[in-house]
Amino acid sequence: MITTTGLTKVYRSGGREITALDGVDLHVREGEVFGVIGQSGAGKSSLIRCVNLLERPTAGTVSVDGQDLTALVGRGARAGKELRRARSRIGMVFQHFNLLSTRTVQDNVELPLEILGVSGRERSRKALELLDLVGLGDKAKSYPAQLSGGQKQRVGIARALAGDPKVLLSDEATSALDPETTRSILQLLRDLNRRLGLTVLLITHEMDVVKSVCDSAALMERGRVVESGTVGELLATPGSELAAQLFPVGGEATGSDRTVLDVTFHGDAATQPVISQLSRTYNIDISILGAAIDTVGGLQVGRMRIELPGRYEDNVVPIGFLREQGLQIDTVGAPAQDSALVKDGAK
Repeated sequence: MITTTGLTKVYRSGGREITALDGVDLHVREGEVFGVIGQSGAGKSSLIRCVNLLERPTAGTVSVDGQDLTALVGRGARAGKELRRARSRIGMVFQHFNLLSTRTVQDNVELPLEILGVSGRERSRKALELLDLVGLGDKAKSYPAQLSGGQKQRVGIARALAGDPKVLLSDEATSALDPETTRSILQLLRDLNRRLGLTVLLITHEMDVVKSVCDSAALMERGRVVESGTVGELLATPGSELAAQLFPVGGEATGSDRTVLDVTFHGDAATQPVISQLSRTYNIDISILGAAIDTVGGLQVGRMRIELPGRYEDNVVPIGFLREQGLQIDTVGAPAQDSALVKDGAK
């Protein structure tokens, strides 16, 4: 549904060049919720604004629903008719709501329809329908100043849906909200994704957002996508930085003659007593240094850092046992030759 190829954005200021996007390749499948995560300055906001051509890329292409938007840009500063038409099928939800304070809630939702030339009666019907959809049917005549932060964001979402978009872009839509309101807005986005068949691309710096609603995710650093895939694939990828950030665990080895492992449980393995089975089978004492568990996509997923007695080469067989149970195993602090030895011995 959304594809970027070699997407590059360079800003020029005071004789300097700042590369915000550096050859970003991204693919968002139809009907999924895709999260782009990264720290401030990673290029997330530039990416999402380039997807709907609010920012014009320096190089590369953006395709939405099979249409190359970058081919519609033209030479002028203002968007042409074809690009405006294409943008009408892409909804955008902003971090700070961007509601007009002098308009009622209903009038704010009607604004995109006014721009599209929709008749007054049809605008009113559509706006009230959308307000019902986001749970604000009783707030149509209220003004933004009379609403809570979560309610304002629901108005923003209703407005973004006014043009019946196939794609919804969310630019840090929950970062200005408290945790409880954040959960309700994320649930609303997931419900809309399922009920309307919307493809949702959201950017965030909060790992909980990815865990709560995302089917797939990408990690951005310094203008590049360094990892991407479905959340399940990332959790099963050895050494995945995104998986480690989703389920951070700590703990250091208590001695140089100890083996420290990060064990990722997902699917059926998450409910099995694998660690106790390992201890009984090989008669070894296992220390748990840290653990994290949560639900992702309706499935229980966990990560545990454990310590085994002995060096890496002494634990080839126990590590092989864990892998045979369907667990993802990452060695912590192992020299390259020791990591290779463990992997070879577990085959």
